[in-house]
Amino acid sequence: MDTKLQPLFTPWKIGKCEIKNRIVLTSMGGTDLFGWMEKNHFDRTGARFIMEVAKNNAGLVLPGCQPVWNPMFGQWLHKNRKMYRDLASWLPEFHKTGAKLFIQLTAGFGRSFPVSSMMEMLYNTPVIRTLSKPVMNLDKITASASPSPNRWSDRLPSREMTKDEIKDIVRSFALSSRMLMDAGVDGVEVHAVHEGYLLDQFTLPYINKRKDEYGGSMENRYRFAVEIVQAIKKECGDDFPVSLRYSVVSKTKGFRKGALPGEDYIEVGRDMEESEKAAKLLEDAGYDMLNCDNGTYDAWYWAHPPVYMPENCNLEDAEHIRKFVSIPVVAAGRLDPYKAAEEIGAGRLDGAGFARPFLADQEWVTKLMNDKAEDIRPCILCHNGCFNMCHYEGVPNDQDLFDSLNMARCAVNAETMQWSKHCIKKAAKAKKVAIVGGGIGGMEAARVLKLRGHNPVIYEKTDRLGGTFIAASAESYKGKLRDLLSWYIRQMDKLGIEVRLKEEVNDVSSLDADEIIIATGAVAKRIPVPGSDMMIEACEYLTGKSTGSSVAVIGGGLTGCEVAYELALQGKKVIIVEMKNDLIAQKGVCLANSSYLREWFALNNVEVHLNSSLKEVRKGAIVIKNERGDEKEIACESVISSIGYNPAPLVKGGGKVHLVGDCLKVGNLRTVIWKAYETAMKI
Repeated sequence: MDTKLQPLFTPWKIGKCEIKNRIVLTSMGGTDLFGWMEKNHFDRTGARFIMEVAKNNAGLVLPGCQPVWNPMFGQWLHKNRKMYRDLASWLPEFHKTGAKLFIQLTAGFGRSFPVSSMMEMLYNTPVIRTLSKPVMNLDKITASASPSPNRWSDRLPSREMTKDEIKDIVRSFALSSRMLMDAGVDGVEVHAVHEGYLLDQFTLPYINKRKDEYGGSMENRYRFAVEIVQAIKKECGDDFPVSLRYSVVSKTKGFRKGALPGEDYIEVGRDMEESEKAAKLLEDAGYDMLNCDNGTYDAWYWAHPPVYMPENCNLEDAEHIRKFVSIPVVAAGRLDPYKAAEEIGAGRLDGAGFARPFLADQEWVTKLMNDKAEDIRPCILCHNGCFNMCHYEGVPNDQDLFDSLNMARCAVNAETMQWSKHCIKKAAKAKKVAIVGGGIGGMEAARVLKLRGHNPVIYEKTDRLGGTFIAASAESYKGKLRDLLSWYIRQMDKLGIEVRLKEEVNDVSSLDADEIIIATGAVAKRIPVPGSDMMIEACEYLTGKSTGSSVAVIGGGLTGCEVAYELALQGKKVIIVEMKNDLIAQKGVCLANSSYLREWFALNNVEVHLNSSLKEVRKGAIVIKNERGDEKEIACESVISSIGYNPAPLVKGGGKVHLVGDCLKVGNLRTVIWKAYETAMKI
């Protein structure tokens, strides 16, 4: 192991609980031991994930948060005794790994609860609203410190919680913690004075307008969180450790308005001055650790950093708050292991929190220890599989029900949390499989086929593997995507997969193969307007075609916005033209990602024309038309087209020919990888 990493693998203590190393798996919805958005039970899929992480040298493991009052079916967590018995029988095997387990308990979501269109309908239809309460009581689920707008929807506002409801939650925290302690759990984490969840909503002045003992002064606003830890300690004793998930600074300008890195703004939530006092208050109340990042749901990109956020984005604030407490402090949020090791070694940090990297590769810590970093399948910070709750103008959380009920999947690892349907099974008979196209879809299919015992051969018409992912990973800030491409190319080499570069296949009947996979991707759509021949296609720009100093990007979806962001980072004047009423108005793109780009464009005065279409490209200008039919000429030196793609299969599928990736249906990296995996498993 690299000696620079050594500080990560030193023991430390949370209260009297000794942890073998400083690696912390922080909680993610969907990795729960008692189920996620379903009736509480001991969840074997969540347990498998937790066990895999523990076996692979994590020191402290925190499964996904468990609401003490379940939003689905209204169950109190302390009521189901059987699941605690099941947990108790499982824990001895877990503890053989040497890891420690803290269960994260949450008071709930409040105004941050992701509201869907169906929920809007339930809430605003009186009869259905009443009938649905036993299954989903939206009035109670979304209740907050004070009446306030929901993060996702104007049609489902939050009411003020009653004091009786607060007392019930405090009591369930205590009773649930006692049952967890009796089952053999090493500690609990209270979720959370963090990320704008319910407990945090009580602490934040822009949300909490109460006039009783839970509002007003700092001591009153933090009273809910204080009462919870005091109740747990009274029930479980002082030696049972209680961590707190804590956002050091809210980074929030107002409802649905975040503050970007480096932005000069007025904080409406918790600023650093208050945080310094609050951290000490919470320590004095009984909390044994602060598990830190930043942000709220209104500034979601701090707690769920997309690829645009800087590495180690929360580290400095976590280290600052550590100066004001004597309990351990963990930092999380796009954390680099080498930087974390350096800071721990210097005594500025106690633990290093990681979440999504464990979804991409449960063995990443073991690989790091064994000097096999190049074999780690990297998280690319996309949120496509794990947390793809998306939102755009006029639409609440636009998310498939499958994704709502099945969080913590991974775009780059089809197996994570899906082992029952995505698992390698040896083929009964080895086949020779020709794969036409060496992009991510082709390489994933080849990888799975080889692991099953087949003999795949990749035919790639260019001189390198990667396909359109070469362009997709080209922007300056997409190092993680380039790491993934390198990982795939390394897998081809490690597995001994035959790759034939600069071999274009035009006739599949000429291929010597038992089965054929077509992974030829998609072709860009073209805009049939005068002057369209002067436009640059997005992939042409991303693979090297130059532009002038002012550039119009036609298409404000994710690809177009990322191109515009790259151009603006280079100091170029950018104009975005989008037909819809919002940027990135597409399913599958997490709000943490899309809100960052929208807010970055606004902060940096990037010119955006919504509800507008391209009418003409002229030399040195474009002409656009808005929804009223008004035309406008805008000066620009270059025009980039990014309006989407059409599937481009070499041949139709059927029989022994299978289509994967964008040549079947244009999607995102998750759809490409998962479909390639599933296709390879069927051969």
